[in-house]
Amino acid sequence: MDAPLGQLGDIDPRDRAAAHRLAAAVLRRLGSLDAVLEPFLKKSPPDEVRQILRLGAAGLLLLDTPPHAAVATAVALARSQRLEPFAGLVNAVLRRVSEQGAETLAQLDGPRLDTPAWLWASWGSYARVIAKAHLSEAPLDLSLKPGVVPPEGAMLLPDGTCRMPPGTRVTELPGFAEGDFWVQDIAATLPARLLAAQPGEHIADLCAAPGGKTAQLATTGAQVTAVELSPTRLARVAENLARLKLNATLVQADVATWRPSQPLDAVLLDAPCSATGTIRRHPDALHIKRPRDITALAQQQDTLLAAAAEMLKPGGRLIYAVCSLQPEEGAARIAQGCATLPLRQEPFTASDLPFLPAAITQDGHVRTLPSYWSDKGGMDGFFIARMIRV
Repeated sequence: MDAPLGQLGDIDPRDRAAAHRLAAAVLRRLGSLDAVLEPFLKKSPPDEVRQILRLGAAGLLLLDTPPHAAVATAVALARSQRLEPFAGLVNAVLRRVSEQGAETLAQLDGPRLDTPAWLWASWGSYARVIAKAHLSEAPLDLSLKPGVVPPEGAMLLPDGTCRMPPGTRVTELPGFAEGDFWVQDIAATLPARLLAAQPGEHIADLCAAPGGKTAQLATTGAQVTAVELSPTRLARVAENLARLKLNATLVQADVATWRPSQPLDAVLLDAPCSATGTIRRHPDALHIKRPRDITALAQQQDTLLAAAAEMLKPGGRLIYAVCSLQPEEGAARIAQGCATLPLRQEPFTASDLPFLPAAITQDGHVRTLPSYWSDKGGMDGFFIARMIRV
């Protein structure tokens, strides 16, 4: 029996990567692709056929697949999925897309078409620049261990992060197996940097998987405990630290109920969130997230923030971070926390991020947007706040 459409199965890693890139392109530009296809469809085709048409159009218009290859592959896919009666339609529509689609695509308002209305509204005056940044693939960012020379061909960003082109296969880079670096978007490096861990301090990294921030903290000389609820995800943290030859104490536990044996100097809470700041890398978030998800996540974030406050000694530092663009998961959580918990906000200033002063908000938080450093490839969207236990 043929594998269902969209199920990759056991295929070559390069083919898997190509399939992932194609699927991501469809998810990223879904509204635009449907707008291009619409004039060539007399009536709405079955969903399976529409998906094949979207894949073919994405190959033609977004990934520079040669027309004969894109059309032939889509027709073969239709036949393999027992959609033989629609093979002629797929062939005819995609041939017209190859001839006229690029011109149509160029005339569309891609940022608006490819963004769900509720997300567009939630981003306010930043909606267009955020949505425009989402149209491009994200580069691959690497955090280097101290003293490591950047890989050949890397762009060195102002904070020391190394940037590789989109599609780079990290496991094939010299130095990966030796543990010279790990994958981490420039914006994702900021929470651990802003925690400013000192040698000998006792620190917890909460909700730690996949372990990039744990690795950052482990290079400072602090005594780091990484707490993660999922045993599978915690195993991934362990694997990453082993490859990097870095040490941290790993604890599989629910952050809401776990407490350290003694009060901590500092805590980094990278809370579960909607992840709308990572849409460039995970465009499926555009289509699977709903407003009700934000409400539920905000409640969970409040619970975890209260737990983190209890772990700190008086004067201890707490960094709260989410890779979200939603205001309900950012400043609103800090206002709630400081009003109900023994916490006070410690505002950031431009001196905390001298290479990215635009990210400092009027309220003293850090807010990165995918549009920042667009000439260098952009960055993920993050919200970060610093608080002190009183």
